[in-house]
Amino acid sequence: MTDALVTIVIAENPPGRLDKALSRDVPAEAALSRTRLARLIEQGAVKLNGLDVRDVKHKVSGGEVVTIAVPAAEESHISSEAIALDVVYEDAHLIVVNKPAGMVVHPAPGTPNGTLVNALLYHCGDNLSGVGGMKRPGIVHRIDKETSGLLVVAKSDVAHQGLAAQFEAHSVERYYQAVCYGIPDASDPRVRGVRGVSFETGNIMRITTQLARHKTDRQKQAVLFAGGKHAVTRVRIVERFGVPEVAALVECWLETGRTHQIRVHMAHAGHGLIGDPVYGGRRKLSEKAIGSSGAKAVQEFGRQSLHAAVLGFKHPVTFEDVRFEIDFPDDLKALMRKLRCKESNFDL
Repeated sequence: MTDALVTIVIAENPPGRLDKALSRDVPAEAALSRTRLARLIEQGAVKLNGLDVRDVKHKVSGGEVVTIAVPAAEESHISSEAIALDVVYEDAHLIVVNKPAGMVVHPAPGTPNGTLVNALLYHCGDNLSGVGGMKRPGIVHRIDKETSGLLVVAKSDVAHQGLAAQFEAHSVERYYQAVCYGIPDASDPRVRGVRGVSFETGNIMRITTQLARHKTDRQKQAVLFAGGKHAVTRVRIVERFGVPEVAALVECWLETGRTHQIRVHMAHAGHGLIGDPVYGGRRKLSEKAIGSSGAKAVQEFGRQSLHAAVLGFKHPVTFEDVRFEIDFPDDLKALMRKLRCKESNFDL
């Protein structure tokens, strides 16, 4: 297939460098992100007034003519696999899926197959545009392997750019449901004394810290108060379990979206997630409080009890506000049912 030619006349008062000027002036339908434009400049695919230019910082002026030779999208090196998907919504530009716990989002050296991307390549077939120059789904956000729930994936470059911009601006609505140890209540003087933890109206816990990779365990994130990336999580109690209360179903929403953010923030507040092998710890809850079946269910729950329940954003092509909700998976339903046993005076 031949390259597609995109011709642009630089508008007045352009930014001082070529990549920024192109990013400003390239037509939306070309679906070329600034990162992609920079790569094309460096690859020699851009001509300025008929002359090759490979420096992204090259100075441009209004009225200059730029021609971009956009190569046809290459086939992905990632294999497609016939893995069943729970599709919540799909159109020509994006797909929203309910990811099961245990599925990795993107192939990596340790998990080259069986991922969501492998499944999407099979499911979408030829209905994928050249996201970033390659026929593949555009991953704009991820949820951990053992976290279940909603995830949106771009099928076109236009959608990829639009969704990525919303995630970068933290304008995407994301609500998670989790089952945690203890009760994160404003009446608890211990949690009120944790640095970075405060409470807002309505007994909403707000956790504000910096997050960065752990110094000694590179698979973990660590809470900091200097350096790292700013992170804010809000938490609301939905249901309390036990007599006396020893665990809670909470709703968490993100002001930022950092790796492991909810898991590490909840652990920092002293309310790690049940089943979380990295941050939650394996606490033994009293059988007197939640019954023998409840205590056993907590001990045996095999993953972090975290579910991406709500996802809302502005459709990157139609610009309509869309919002999706998904119910708890069976394992979380069973956990909560057993945690309620003591309160109902029976034991499963």
